[in-house]
Amino acid sequence: MTTGRFKIIAVTAFLTVAAFLIMERSVLPPISARPSTPKGFELLGTIMRLIKTDYIEERDPARTVDGAYRGLVNSLDALSSYLDRQATAKYLSLDASFKDIGVILFKKYGSFPQVVSLLDNAPAAKSGIKVGDYLSALDDHSTLGMSLLETGLYLKDVQEKPVSVKVLRDSSTLWLKIDRALVAPVPVTYLSAGDPAVLRIHSLRSRCVDELRKNILPQIKKQKKPLVLDLRNCHEGEYDEAVKLLGLFLRGAKIGYFEKKGGAREDLVCPGESELDKIPLAVWVNPGTMGPAELVAGVLQDRQRCKVIGTETLGLVAKLEHFPLRDASSLLLTSAVFSLPSGKKLWTQGITPDTKIPVEDQSQETFLQKTSALLPNP
Repeated sequence: MTTGRFKIIAVTAFLTVAAFLIMERSVLPPISARPSTPKGFELLGTIMRLIKTDYIEERDPARTVDGAYRGLVNSLDALSSYLDRQATAKYLSLDASFKDIGVILFKKYGSFPQVVSLLDNAPAAKSGIKVGDYLSALDDHSTLGMSLLETGLYLKDVQEKPVSVKVLRDSSTLWLKIDRALVAPVPVTYLSAGDPAVLRIHSLRSRCVDELRKNILPQIKKQKKPLVLDLRNCHEGEYDEAVKLLGLFLRGAKIGYFEKKGGAREDLVCPGESELDKIPLAVWVNPGTMGPAELVAGVLQDRQRCKVIGTETLGLVAKLEHFPLRDASSLLLTSAVFSLPSGKKLWTQGITPDTKIPVEDQSQETFLQKTSALLPNP
């Protein structure tokens, strides 16, 4: 690798960091103080020069800069992410047909992703993965430098091919080869036989509520049973779909707002008339309840429309903005965080259930037992 090429890449890195810091002033929400100073640019240049002249091995400059990008962006918060070309292409083509292993992860910067929940009957659970495990490598790639989003993207694929996962559990390490499969073939299911009836939302992807209205809503309205809205493990989806779902249970209500940097607000409102606003309601959550599903549970609780039962959520209620870069890589940056009508921010705080269920006891029976005491008999 020539010195000239290294200098070009180093200058590119410098300009990218400069552009990022300028953008940070105008885009990112005021989650925490992020001081920027020209000294940071000098430090970056010094680091690049020392790697080139003094590091024991000859390193690929592009790879070194790629790692710098990751560290810079991924350290901002749990959702912001730098995606290389391959990950960006997958992100832009992602849809419900992608296969996965059925594990729900949470990751802090500088740590391995940890399993916080498992999808029922999915390959990960069948392979022996447990809640609390850390995934330290996927195939031959360490997950330490990956973002939460990048880790999730790696586990997804259009084909049902297996992935090798290195698991850290207590003091032991094991490699598991786990198949990929279609883990959420339908976005919503309805169990009407028991009391209460259970409406389970598997994913809040586009058209989830349209399908609910067409195939399930007539049954709910006809039976008039107390209802559980089961949002456990609902970790993917869209905020527009979350607002549509809330519209079934709240009548013309202001449900909160997304706040951008500088205080600009985007108010969310449930338009029209609710069709289920009189049905007694409970909501189930767990650490796998993320993003749009957290918004739904938080709003219903804040409006005193339901009792929330389960385990505290992680507080990942924020909007991401996608910024394509010239080399076909991209940034996803947290651009707005959600607050409830009461003023409480869900971002990083999550939802505290009205009735708590221990992490080690997440059985359906326990949830039903706790719920029966809160809902009226039909």
